Amino acid sequence: MKVLVTGGAGFIGSHVVDLLVRRGDEITVLDNLDPQVHGAGAADPAHILEHVRSGAVRFLWGDVTRREAVAFASEGTDAVVHLAAAVGVGQSMYQPYHYVHTNATGTGVILDVVVAARATIKKLVVASSMSIYGEGAYHCGHCGGSETKRRDPTQLARGVWGVLCAACGEVSNALPTPEGKPPDIRSIYAATKKHQEDLFLSLGDAYGIPTFGLRFFNVYGRRQALSNPYTGVAAIFLSRLLTGSAPLVFEDGLQTRDLIDVRDVARAVLLALDSPATGAHAVNIGTGRAVTVLQVARILAERLGTHIEPQTLREYRAGDIRHCFAAISLAKALLGFEAHHLFDDAVEDLITWCREAQAMDRLEDSLGELRLRGLVR
Repeated sequence: MKVLVTGGAGFIGSHVVDLLVRRGDEITVLDNLDPQVHGAGAADPAHILEHVRSGAVRFLWGDVTRREAVAFASEGTDAVVHLAAAVGVGQSMYQPYHYVHTNATGTGVILDVVVAARATIKKLVVASSMSIYGEGAYHCGHCGGSETKRRDPTQLARGVWGVLCAACGEVSNALPTPEGKPPDIRSIYAATKKHQEDLFLSLGDAYGIPTFGLRFFNVYGRRQALSNPYTGVAAIFLSRLLTGSAPLVFEDGLQTRDLIDVRDVARAVLLALDSPATGAHAVNIGTGRAVTVLQVARILAERLGTHIEPQTLREYRAGDIRHCFAAISLAKALLGFEAHHLFDDAVEDLITWCREAQAMDRLEDSLGELRLRGLVR
């Protein structure tokens, strides 16, 4: 199979490319080597250039918003895996044009090229995100209701962090979030990811191209940028711990996330490429297991052999959610996917990678940007 992977030199993309190379596919990688992800002056993503030197990968420097670059990269392609995106919930709220231009316009350019080559395109896969859900699914143990109130500034200013039942006002219990839960967009980033997913699914459905929008939950693992303060929570905490600083935790730290190893995510992408399913599908890619943010910080500190306790800020970021973890039955049914790596066990591989890489703690800078704009309260 001839596969175009946009963002293929990045965190998730490079792992997808590794698996495609291993099984002998013909791969073209299109990536702009964004300095926020790859570092200032990045020009040599070693994990991709190794494949280039062996002849297994064609690497093209280019931006998905440039039609000429996408058209050239996609010549003769059987399948498109679109992973290129600006990533960062907080940053998207003060750089909206960059996120809309990169994520929405870039996706439009790719699909324009797909339409022109639709006779030969056999599969489309796009990276979507759990951020489109906003809050996850809930059930009230007091009255049995499933509708909730959106957390408002008045509630959060009082330090009432839980999600309240819309019917009786009691704190609701989090449930696994299924694909059928209506979206609740809380950030520019989430809006652009929903837009990317909708664009791919609607076009794939119209032209009869099997298409998957994979809703990635909180991805961690090797090659995650340790210098990027808008990346995943595990990498942010490790950057702090490796420089001797305490992880900074919003709210009370008991908010939960579904952390999934990048190796599982890459495997899910290949399962989507190989799936015999027809039609267009949005599918959760997570573990189905909730982990509190405080647990993440303490597990990392323990495995690093440090005694640095996380600092609970008792502040909140505009648009943050309390709980969201994946319902995974559709991934099992459509893709035969189930996560092989749980955070408690897989964290050793992440730490080994982080010790080899260069940690740079820029969290204080990013917090300053958010506070300056009133997005942390």
